Amino acid sequence: MSATRSVLDARAMGGMALICFIWALAQIAIKYNATAMSPILQIGIRSGGAAVLTVLLVLLQGKPLLTVRKGWLPGLVIGLLFSGEFFLMGEALRYTSASHVSIFLYTAPIFAALGLHLTSAQERLQGVQWVGVFLAFLGIAISFLGRDGSQNTALNPNMLFGDMLAILGGAVWGATTVVVRSSRLNDAPATETLFYQLVVAAVVLTGAAYVFEQDTVHWDSLLVVNLGFQIFVVSFLSLLLWFWLLRHYLASRLGVLSFLTPLFAVILGVVLLGERVDAFFAIGAVCVVLGIVLVNRTVKSADR
Repeated sequence: MSATRSVLDARAMGGMALICFIWALAQIAIKYNATAMSPILQIGIRSGGAAVLTVLLVLLQGKPLLTVRKGWLPGLVIGLLFSGEFFLMGEALRYTSASHVSIFLYTAPIFAALGLHLTSAQERLQGVQWVGVFLAFLGIAISFLGRDGSQNTALNPNMLFGDMLAILGGAVWGATTVVVRSSRLNDAPATETLFYQLVVAAVVLTGAAYVFEQDTVHWDSLLVVNLGFQIFVVSFLSLLLWFWLLRHYLASRLGVLSFLTPLFAVILGVVLLGERVDAFFAIGAVCVVLGIVLVNRTVKSADR
């Protein structure tokens, strides 16, 4: 029988805030090194390195790496979904703006909530919580569309195609959560779920970089340090914590907190890149906070 998940407490919210901060910083790290190494190759290499760290962690604990019988099948599926999400994100950036990609990629919690609503009675959201999901997404849209409108002077005719790719990336990300919660990996150790995802992503994305001729690398000390950060902090520690939280808390509630990631990205952009914060960001941030509060309200009929 599947373990009962808890509603979010201070530990879960603090863990998700840390994860969102790391993921936001990771986006800046990838962009910073994009001229030295393609984003797809960066993610492929960091996934492989983190997979090795995951194996070493399990060996040090003296536990088996693979514990779920026939878990390799859903493991392969979530690995392919993870790879597809990042591939779609990279392709979307070729056609539309980064702000549009940020908006549409973070529709993932909505897709996850829809999927979990259909597959898990424990994960069903109530009316007020759906309002929270809408408010959180609206906040992201206000924050980024406002900034985008003030910075772009011409409309890219291919923007709609890029937006659709980003939305598909969000749907794939949401599907990953649904597969984890609806498969044999539902109660698997976080290290096992993480291992499947990282190994498949390392193979698929590194291979894709070579197939699409994005394998040119200009090595320097900054690139090495950056990759080290991405391997150890982004792909190992943050994802390990993410899967641990998924195992102990309601995924639909956790997913909405991921809306904090693009807001953190704006803050980091101000601190590290000297970008300007305007009224759109302030209004959007309020909507996101209100959305998170509404989604994480305890509704007895939903949380039993």
